[in-house]
Amino acid sequence: MPTIAVQGSETKWQCADDDTIMRSALRAGLGFPYECNVGSCGNCRFDLLEGDIVEMRADAPGLSERDRERGRRLGCQARPLGDCVVKLRFMPQYASHFPPVRQFATLSAVRVITHDIREFRFKLDRPVHFLAGQYALLDLPGVQGNRAYSMANIDNDAGEWHFQVRRVPNGLATAKLFDALQIGERIGVDGPYGMAYFREEAERDIICLAGGSGLSPMISVARAAAASPRFSGRSIDFVYGGRTARDICGEDMLSELPRFGTDIRYHPVVSNGDDGAWPGHRGFVHEAAERLFGDRLRDCEIYFAGPPLMGQAIQKMLIDLGVPSAQVHFDQFY
Repeated sequence: MPTIAVQGSETKWQCADDDTIMRSALRAGLGFPYECNVGSCGNCRFDLLEGDIVEMRADAPGLSERDRERGRRLGCQARPLGDCVVKLRFMPQYASHFPPVRQFATLSAVRVITHDIREFRFKLDRPVHFLAGQYALLDLPGVQGNRAYSMANIDNDAGEWHFQVRRVPNGLATAKLFDALQIGERIGVDGPYGMAYFREEAERDIICLAGGSGLSPMISVARAAAASPRFSGRSIDFVYGGRTARDICGEDMLSELPRFGTDIRYHPVVSNGDDGAWPGHRGFVHEAAERLFGDRLRDCEIYFAGPPLMGQAIQKMLIDLGVPSAQVHFDQFY
């Protein structure tokens, strides 16, 4: 296997021919900076000093032409063709609590959540632990490239990973999941990944903000918090946004948790002003959160996931309100 060496240090690790430089480093227990894992965020940029690579996604938006001219590459998209020397700075916070593992999983069940969201339940060939809020990369038969989806359940010894996925119009991966994949079929799974995991040690109330298939990691965080003895005495506020009333979901899952209706509260919001039958909150998720919580946001641990525009609006709102960045948790692949 190719060896990847870091300039000016003793650090080196091996990378399988079909693996990426970043993911192999995480498997080796190293803190390679990353977020999205699909070439969009640019957090895993590194300088390629020696050696040759293949870029899995040549047009990845996380890398500019200026980056390329300087010899920078994306760790999540770079497969080495031989030994390489790289320049990058490892950060201990990115070292995985549970190193990601590549293996296969079998589809065991499918559950309808809304008209365009379903839960797909897979059983891993070999159980691997994960933190609530993390995600995995799925390799679907007949679909080029992998896709990142978050787990909705919490860590378990049975190797059950559940993914709540929203159908993407004309999306090849979701078409495979929704229309073709049958119970008993096997797919490739690589994980866990992600930095937006539940911080059990943080002694603050939790606010979860979600839209679309961002439901999945937020449900996982809420479930983990409700199950944690250390979370006793604190509260969870869960805001879920959809375009219309038929897009709203999640309350049935939260209602199964202890203390729902008292310390665990659900706040649905719709953005379509023409939905006259809707009796609840209206507007966008970030607007509802600011109205509901206001200055209290600064005292809470905040997790969010959803469409990119929603995420950008939430980030701006939190910055404007002076919420400390250390209390805000999200992964940029949404």
